[in-house]
Amino acid sequence: MFQKFEQAVLDGIQSASRRKIILLGTLVAFILSVMMIAPTKMVLAKMLPGKNNDTFTIYVDLPNGSSIAQTKEVTDCVVGFVQKENEVLDMEVFLGMGSPLDFAGLIKGSGFKDAENVAEVVLNLSKKHDREEPSYFMAQRMRPLIVQGCASLFPNTTISFVEPPAGPPVMAAIVAEVYGSDTDGIRALSNRVADVFKNTEGLVDIDVMQDDIYDTYEIHVDSAKVSRSGVSIKQLNDILYLAFEGMQIAVKNSDLYNDQIPIYLSLSKESKEFTSKDINAVKYKLASLKLMNEQGMMIPITELVSVVPKKSNPTIMNKNLHQMTNVMAETDMVSQVYPLMEARNTILDTFSDIYEIEKIGLFNLQLTNKKSGLVYKIIWDGEMEVTLDTFVELGAAFIAALVLIFLLMVIYYKSYTLSGIILLGSFLSIIGVIVGHWIMDIFTHDTFFLTATSLIGFIALIGISSRNSLLLIDFTKSLMHEKGMHKAEAIAFATATRAKPIFLTAAAIILASTLLAGDAVFGGLGVALIFGTIAAVVASLVIVPVLLFNADLEKHFHFHEKKAVSIFEP
Repeated sequence: MFQKFEQAVLDGIQSASRRKIILLGTLVAFILSVMMIAPTKMVLAKMLPGKNNDTFTIYVDLPNGSSIAQTKEVTDCVVGFVQKENEVLDMEVFLGMGSPLDFAGLIKGSGFKDAENVAEVVLNLSKKHDREEPSYFMAQRMRPLIVQGCASLFPNTTISFVEPPAGPPVMAAIVAEVYGSDTDGIRALSNRVADVFKNTEGLVDIDVMQDDIYDTYEIHVDSAKVSRSGVSIKQLNDILYLAFEGMQIAVKNSDLYNDQIPIYLSLSKESKEFTSKDINAVKYKLASLKLMNEQGMMIPITELVSVVPKKSNPTIMNKNLHQMTNVMAETDMVSQVYPLMEARNTILDTFSDIYEIEKIGLFNLQLTNKKSGLVYKIIWDGEMEVTLDTFVELGAAFIAALVLIFLLMVIYYKSYTLSGIILLGSFLSIIGVIVGHWIMDIFTHDTFFLTATSLIGFIALIGISSRNSLLLIDFTKSLMHEKGMHKAEAIAFATATRAKPIFLTAAAIILASTLLAGDAVFGGLGVALIFGTIAAVVASLVIVPVLLFNADLEKHFHFHEKKAVSIFEP
């Protein structure tokens, strides 16, 4: 078998037409594999794929100023949908607060939630090995049903699905940090960016991390009227707290506890509710409250206070002492890179009516208001930023590995040509990595992304591929020096002889990597090692011999013509 392979290699490298076909075919394969990533997008890049979890959380966020009753109505609607799911074992609702901190909630600020307009529903699912549908598919299927059925109960209600991250925790898949010097300008720009996200395919759970401005009413006490009426300001404060908040009015002693038990008094829920959100409803409610003065006369509260409408004071966010706000969006089972590019292009095309736009950095934008001259910045963060940093760092590690291998080979062989051949043979394994991801994408239900772990596998392949080429070159050099074989025969015999250990090593790597290929997070690493190893074997046994034949090995190895000796002789 190996004699036939040796003859095939010998015929291939000695034929000029076959050498051209091999090199041209390699170039075409490399170009086509790169085009699978861009512009055809046959292979999509993403930091990490979705992770199949046993739990996820549904966040409910109503506009600021919404009552706890409205929040409960939306939450009950969500629970009604969730109860229909057979894979949901149990759930817990946290009304007006965040759930106990988990990995995702720690980053998203779940522990700071303390308002009537927020709630969280924590779902516990059956074990991932006992169900066919992954958690991310379940969230993708449930999201449009729940959002359509429950978010429409009250305007500007946001319902988002939050899963524990598969990798580094981030605030969201895509985060646009909007910086500026004035609050109103930041708010207006953030709302426009959120509208762009809402119209971008693949983005869901859009939210702006800023408080809504809503109407409030302040009760101003008229001190002069209070003093003339014969009541005290303390009486007035007590009845207001008693009516709307409740207060401690006495204590109860107990035989079981050392401390006294406080007794709270408050009006009923129906008594505290307003008929509508306007100043007349507030005045009507206050008119029902009366105080008794020193003379025993009942005085309505409205005679002692005035109701003043006022806008709410939103929270001003800062990062690194710069005023800003975040516009967040999750991706619906797609890579965050492509929706971000589409949203960024939309901003460049449509925001020029008000702003002068300047590109800063790779993706970031600087916008100057044409009328006021105020400057704003849109800085991209989230999983997109982590993806960019990771791919840049892994790319730098890959380049560093290539440079180090090249320098080591130059020192060893004292030849740039031979070192370049080893380097090229290692780099061609990228063809197998990309094609392997495309093949896996065809046979999997969800998108099989080119992930950070895929790049780690590709970097690991460089050493394997370099070793294969190094074996061929060293054995060829030995045959030419010690056995007097000419270049073509030495290359062919070395390739055929080293094919067996190369195949055995590749088989071991492929079999070991199959255990990783089925994992949600490390699947990219396994696929990269499997298909990259196959490409590395082909490059070592087919392309490297052609490159060696084209090189002047006699010069590099200082070969001198002498009587050939049988390969089997010592």
